[in-house]
Amino acid sequence: MSKKLVLMDHDGAVDDYLSVVLLMTMEEVETLGVIVTPADCYIQPAVSATRKILDLMGCSEVPVAASTVRGLNPFPVLFRRDSFACDRLPILNEKATIDTPLISEPGQNFMVRVLRDATEPVTLMVTGPLTTVAQALDIAPEIESKIQEIVWMGGALNVIGNVSKDMEPGQDMSAEWNAYWDPIAIDRIWQTQIPVVMCPLDITNNVPLTVEFSNRLARQRKYPISDLAGQCYALAISQDYYFWDILATAYLAHPEFYQLREWETEIIIEGISQGRTKVKTGGRKIQAMDQVDTAKFYNYILQQWAR
Repeated sequence: MSKKLVLMDHDGAVDDYLSVVLLMTMEEVETLGVIVTPADCYIQPAVSATRKILDLMGCSEVPVAASTVRGLNPFPVLFRRDSFACDRLPILNEKATIDTPLISEPGQNFMVRVLRDATEPVTLMVTGPLTTVAQALDIAPEIESKIQEIVWMGGALNVIGNVSKDMEPGQDMSAEWNAYWDPIAIDRIWQTQIPVVMCPLDITNNVPLTVEFSNRLARQRKYPISDLAGQCYALAISQDYYFWDILATAYLAHPEFYQLREWETEIIIEGISQGRTKVKTGGRKIQAMDQVDTAKFYNYILQQWAR
């Protein structure tokens, strides 16, 4: 059976790094590259941490590129500074050098090149904003036909968003952060015919990082990947944490764990609901992850990280 071609685009938060780890464990997937979008991170440590993770996973042949896009609404500094901590984790710094190559061209241009060169349509695994994808489509509209689908962690359909009023005064809390960073980019994707599978807050709210999971992970600490994951999660212990990006990424290997539901949607690009992914009859059709077998999901993650 041929492997699924995947190009990953993440934005440098704790769960993004662990999604890279998870993707590298998937025998079902051939990863063509990893792009870092400068959203929920500082780009230099985020790129560095990504390359070190690929080295640790024995996947230094997977190239990394830094996108140069910009969003409308910056992530809070408190979120973004985790990229510095992850880059300095001891397990990622045992070697003096990094073998994983850093592509010199901007990530959006690298995306265009990878899609143009691909022998068959590619799945875009996006765990941050959709801005890099939107800009790649602006550079080379013909690449639309080379995109099999976009699997995207973002949006909130029928639940409250996570852009809180204390962080963003004047917003009504209907938006999710990856959408809020650049709603115009989502709207650009919504104008295409590319199939979209969303992993919205509606489903991630049901898959928290539990004490039970953390304890099970701690008992696997002898495995370097489990140790890395435990260190990453320790950075996030002071907040309610969920399997956002990892839940989205696991779909690539085990879609049978999930139930999808079709929605008609529109993107609110300005005003107090900026970034809202609104359910609207007659709107753009997308598939959203609606339910997941949480027991199978948790077990799968622990199994993949026992290495």
